[in-house]
Amino acid sequence: MKIVICNSKNWFNLDANNESSFSINIIKHKKDLTKDFLDSISPDYIFFVHWSFIVPSEIYSNFECIVFHTAPLPYGRGGTPIQNLILEGFKTAPLCALRMIGELDSGPIYEKREISLDGSLSDIFSRLNYAINILIRNISRGNIVPSEQVGKPHVFKKLTKESNELPSNISLLQLYDRIRMLDHEDYPNPFLISGDLKFEFFNAELDDDAITVKCRISKC
Repeated sequence: MKIVICNSKNWFNLDANNESSFSINIIKHKKDLTKDFLDSISPDYIFFVHWSFIVPSEIYSNFECIVFHTAPLPYGRGGTPIQNLILEGFKTAPLCALRMIGELDSGPIYEKREISLDGSLSDIFSRLNYAINILIRNISRGNIVPSEQVGKPHVFKKLTKESNELPSNISLLQLYDRIRMLDHEDYPNPFLISGDLKFEFFNAELDDDAITVKCRISKC
């Protein structure tokens, strides 16, 4: 069994079981994902773990491409799903392994696993890392037939760096959620601006009536 892992971020790692079970090529850069290369190795599956680039149709039309998306699809298609779900008050969400097609996050689902959204984004990524390894193994070995999504689609708007500015008049819990949901090295920290100073927040811990947090202060 030959598989390709496409991952442009740093948080995912293959476990030893998968490394020893399959012939694996790992692609981290957009320039390396070409049809010519894929034709030369003829992979059985291409898994897109956390890919920040548009995939050409000539690739997902000619190879079995599977993308991972954390949301109760079809609710939660679109950008930054984990952060949007946390802002909407979700405590858990299914990690879905779905076939990549032309319409974003709308392909049939092979398998899914429920993931806790508690803790920092680093904590959540750690759980996703474990679950994705299981799904890669199950799908590659199991000849699973994917099922079409059922329900009314709801598309999230991708959050931008500008949307990370902390709003006023929010509760302590909402403030904590906005800090923890971005607490990972690949993401910009939430911030406040005061005069010509920028206050960035990370490593938040919530007690009953207070948040303990680290803060980086810099010139705007």
